[in-house]
Amino acid sequence: MSKQHIAKSALWVVLSEIVFNLSGYIIHSVVGRILGPADYGRYGLVVTLTTMVIILIGNGIPTAMAKYISEIFESNPAMVLAIKRRAIFLQSAVIGSITLLFYLLSPLIARILGDPTLTHLFRISTLIIPAFAAASFYFSYYTGLHLFNLQSILKVSRSAIKVIAIVSLAYFFHLKGSIIGYIVAPASVFLIAWLIDKFSVTKKIRAQITAQKLETASFPWQKLTNYAWQIILFFLAYELLISIDLYLVKGILHSDYQTGIYNAALTVGRIPYYIFYALTIILLPKISNSTAQNNHSETNKIISQSLRIMTILLVPGVVLMSVFSRPIIKIFYSSQYIDASAPMSILAIGVGFLTVFYVMSFVMNGAGKTKQPMFISIFGLIINTTLNYVLIKKYALIGSAIATSISSFIVMLIALYFIHRDFGITLKMKNYLKIISAGIIMYFLSGFFSQGQFIFFLWSVILFAIYAGILYFWGEIKKEDIAFFQKMLTRKK
Repeated sequence: MSKQHIAKSALWVVLSEIVFNLSGYIIHSVVGRILGPADYGRYGLVVTLTTMVIILIGNGIPTAMAKYISEIFESNPAMVLAIKRRAIFLQSAVIGSITLLFYLLSPLIARILGDPTLTHLFRISTLIIPAFAAASFYFSYYTGLHLFNLQSILKVSRSAIKVIAIVSLAYFFHLKGSIIGYIVAPASVFLIAWLIDKFSVTKKIRAQITAQKLETASFPWQKLTNYAWQIILFFLAYELLISIDLYLVKGILHSDYQTGIYNAALTVGRIPYYIFYALTIILLPKISNSTAQNNHSETNKIISQSLRIMTILLVPGVVLMSVFSRPIIKIFYSSQYIDASAPMSILAIGVGFLTVFYVMSFVMNGAGKTKQPMFISIFGLIINTTLNYVLIKKYALIGSAIATSISSFIVMLIALYFIHRDFGITLKMKNYLKIISAGIIMYFLSGFFSQGQFIFFLWSVILFAIYAGILYFWGEIKKEDIAFFQKMLTRKK
């Protein structure tokens, strides 16, 4: 696969991820308006917890499958199907057990959150687990095969189905309908992905191998589980790290209204994180492939370029979200959620740190160094829980936002230390100081612009142009970078 092809694939994955997360924000905006702050807070608790369960437990085996398939998909197609078969068996056992356990524990979870009326909602949401897991399995499978364009098509399809299913069901059936929509959407995408695999992808793989090789190919389940359990612990600690503040707000303040307000701040504040999540989809199989071939120079190049480009794009995104938090909240949720703007302006900065940590964690996971991000996440969870417990009592929602931002900064620094130690990546501080300085200038200049509900879009474009112009003048953005992105956007004839 050529570098230009990889770049174009990365572009389409990023664009599909933007569309996917934009659909999520459309859903949150509309559902938040339909339900109101109190029910929106309950909706946020139920959906966040259920999807967190599937993300932290259900992604272990598929991520391991993607890693091992990406190492051999070109050289040993028979092994691809063997790994897939083994992964399906293990994933079915894990998801079946978790689904049953979550259903049985629903009353206990509701009591822990201090609201027994949540029990019925948690039981309805139980079916999100197998539906979400089935759809995510195929995303990981296509990641391992480097079928990023197909993955992008599925992601965009899932976006459209999500909006239609969740919004329409929320409109007619309110809180319960919005939760049922989260079952319908991934189940529909799984069906599409399964049909594509059955009638296209698997046929092409089988055409490359003999029947004898297909029958004799075997992959040890221990390799999948040994990698998966560390990934599961990483996802467990990480998802708790980024979500524990919402649950502590509910548990300490005992207010559905405050929970709904903070959920709005958290949801919108994570926009940069969700956009750059697309980068992990590309990085994990690429790093797995380069490290499996002991190509250290290629590995270092991928990491260095990814970190630099991510920082250049992340800094202005964080600044703009922090500065224009009030009009952004109004657009997404209306004026009744305006109290979310203050915590969001702080959370946006913390999310920037968290994004760098998350992407670098997938670099380490792709290289097989799964214990490091796992232990960093656990350490970050302990810090975040402690700080949230102390600061929520003193400063309510602002305290929670500060606690999460401090914790995110700490885990980012630790992750960058391990990236330097294990991969020999030396951060050129002069370059990163230029980027940060341009962001600070951008932040101070924003004070001269109004906070109008829609005019801020124009101000954002102007401020970003100033930021990019400063970096170009300082030599941090080069003509080669501009030419590279132009080529990515141009389809070869």
